[in-house]
Amino acid sequence: MTKSIVNLSEYNPNWEKQFEYEKNRIIDVLGDKVVGIEHIGSTSIKGLTAKPIIDIIVGVQNLDKVTNFVSPLSEIEYEYVPKPELKDRRFFRKGLWGQGTSHLHICEFNSSEWIEKLVFRDYLRLHPQVAEEYASLKKKLASIYQFDRMTYTMKKEPFIKTVIERAKREKYSE
Repeated sequence: MTKSIVNLSEYNPNWEKQFEYEKNRIIDVLGDKVVGIEHIGSTSIKGLTAKPIIDIIVGVQNLDKVTNFVSPLSEIEYEYVPKPELKDRRFFRKGLWGQGTSHLHICEFNSSEWIEKLVFRDYLRLHPQVAEEYASLKKKLASIYQFDRMTYTMKKEPFIKTVIERAKREKYSE
């Protein structure tokens, strides 16, 4: 397995169409097991530089039932990737390792995992200056950790956590 390269792209309006396409395919194979489905990550924020990978979050009633999704999702090219460090979600990838086109995150609907992913996305959508700060951070980290995607991702975490905390404070102080 070779190291995954951090490759950022300028915003592409087709990312929204790609999400809609994947969303429909996921709903076709999982049906009513999907309680919610959202486009998350940087490709879901207009104008934001991003790795050209569509991040999708699916909310389900019971995370323990996700093992039943492995076969139907494989029919639409999603591979289950066991990640023991992820306690509150399951991860699927579409595309070759390091060259994925979509990442699918499945968690319980309205869990903290679900809420935090949407809070972060929505905050960046509503606050373009914060989205620009995030873009600058990502560009800086991508230049330093171009050949170390795991560290690149880890180094973004403090910024993401700060934004989530700020968004929650602002929401509950209204």
